[in-house]
Amino acid sequence: MRVRLQGIVVTLVALLVFGLGIPLALSIASSLQQKLFLDRLTDTSRFASLAQRPLLDNQLGRLEPELRRYTEVYGVKVVVVNQDGDPVLSSPGGTDPRRVDRAAIRVPVNEALAARPPEAGPLLMPWASKPLVLAEPILIDGEVRGAVVTESATDHVRTQLLWQWLLLAACALVAFGLALLVALPVVRWTLRPVRRLDEATGALVASVVSGREAEPVGESGGPPELRQLGRSFDRMAASVSEALAAQRAFVADASHQLRNPLTALKIRLGNLDGQVTDETAAADLEAAQVDAKRLNQILDELLSMARAESAGGELVSEDLAEVIADRVADWSVVGAAREVALESAVDVNGARVLVPPRGLEVVLDALLDNALKFSPSGTSVEVAASVAQDRVTVSVRDHGPGLREDELERAADRFWRSTAHQNVPGSGLGLAIVTEIVRHSDGEIQLSLPEGGGLRIAMDFPVAG
Repeated sequence: MRVRLQGIVVTLVALLVFGLGIPLALSIASSLQQKLFLDRLTDTSRFASLAQRPLLDNQLGRLEPELRRYTEVYGVKVVVVNQDGDPVLSSPGGTDPRRVDRAAIRVPVNEALAARPPEAGPLLMPWASKPLVLAEPILIDGEVRGAVVTESATDHVRTQLLWQWLLLAACALVAFGLALLVALPVVRWTLRPVRRLDEATGALVASVVSGREAEPVGESGGPPELRQLGRSFDRMAASVSEALAAQRAFVADASHQLRNPLTALKIRLGNLDGQVTDETAAADLEAAQVDAKRLNQILDELLSMARAESAGGELVSEDLAEVIADRVADWSVVGAAREVALESAVDVNGARVLVPPRGLEVVLDALLDNALKFSPSGTSVEVAASVAQDRVTVSVRDHGPGLREDELERAADRFWRSTAHQNVPGSGLGLAIVTEIVRHSDGEIQLSLPEGGGLRIAMDFPVAG
């Protein structure tokens, strides 16, 4: 955004500076041309007035010394033509209009003989080398009897114009540079609160995921409106953080406080074993014990979820191969009871990962529990880990019924369970807990359907150190 805004500011400053500079340059050229034109027009009119009597008396020789001195002093060529356009007198170096092929010289003579006043012509430019040609009619008793033509070189005026344009261009560049020196800091000052808001937004998202407190925007400078927006954002971020903290605290407290009454209920239900003789009542007692056990499992997983969400920025380094070997060894006992083999293929070269305390154990326990739960007898569960550059990938794959393609995105939602697995014990929080811990560890999780059936859950972590 800063680059775009600076581009707009630079463009506007350039348009302003050069938009004013170009008309000023044209005005300077017009002023110098008008000054030269009026100066030569005055001289041409004077010679036209002086030529009236000599032309009438056919004694133009009396005018020749005046023309010669004028040409020697000013370098302007003067020609006097009669009513037919024939030259009758010229200063040294004067031009015969009949012998000039350039229309720019012949046209003023024809205009003057038609009693039209001379014109300045096109705007004078430094690269235009044409001389200034003026023709003034000689009027005697209101009748045109001839014309005086002056041909003036414009070199000195064009040189003066070029130097003035160069000075103007230098001033324009200096003004452009000064405007940029003022505008660019103003742009940075204006966008500083926007940049802080963007950083604070990312920090707020990270705080929602990690549980850390977001850094406030504060008074980061900038326009008053953006400072007010920053204060409003801080209030909103504080409200969101407080609400999330209260929600997590409620889940943790509720899960913890319900454990004692639930434990007492399970004990009371256990004490009734053998005391109920009615078959219907005994069946209800058994169903109540199953429900109490399931409720206890849900409370345990809710508490694990609350702990995962409130882990904050506390991460510890754990030996990946050691943790995998330990968890596979423990769950192999469960797998053997269910006639499901646990296989591991770990090649991580001693890599370590940063996870919340006991986070890697919780992740593997949840994934192995799910894998063994859905794997039929006679199949296997495969745990693999490998290192590629600075990332390590851990995966757990089973050969169970798996999920449908459209269910993969929802599998990590809290309390979500596939419609095909409603009869399998569970709360639907296992993958949600795994996803939360992986996010806290700056990792990524991906679910896929491998060939041969089943479900593969792969997690990608950065290598510690």
